[in-house]
Amino acid sequence: VQLVESGGGLVQAGGSLRLSCTASGSVSAMAWYRQVSGKQRELVAQISSGGSTLWPEAMKGRVDISRDDARNTVDLTISNAKPDDTAVYYCAARDPKRIWAGFDYWGQGTQVTVSS
Repeated sequence: VQLVESGGGLVQAGGSLRLSCTASGSVSAMAWYRQVSGKQRELVAQISSGGSTLWPEAMKGRVDISRDDARNTVDLTISNAKPDDTAVYYCAARDPKRIWAGFDYWGQGTQVTVSS
């Protein structure tokens, strides 16, 4: 399964950051992670095959994640973007045959830069 991200680029602080990811095959849970150079990759938000969502407390109130199973896509929106949201964002997905908490497939990553 391949994951293709789109929507990265330059975002003004205070604006909304929107990313989309399309999977080429069947997946179960999907997620967005981000990574700043020199730091560990961190979860931004995830959504189960049933639509249940999860995100870190630090993202609460600013993040939304949704999926469209007919199109095999997952979308991420971060509102009130901050310079600290600047990172490479990665789409991730889980093989539906595996029962575990990790992710089996990863996108190439898309750079998002929030300008102040």
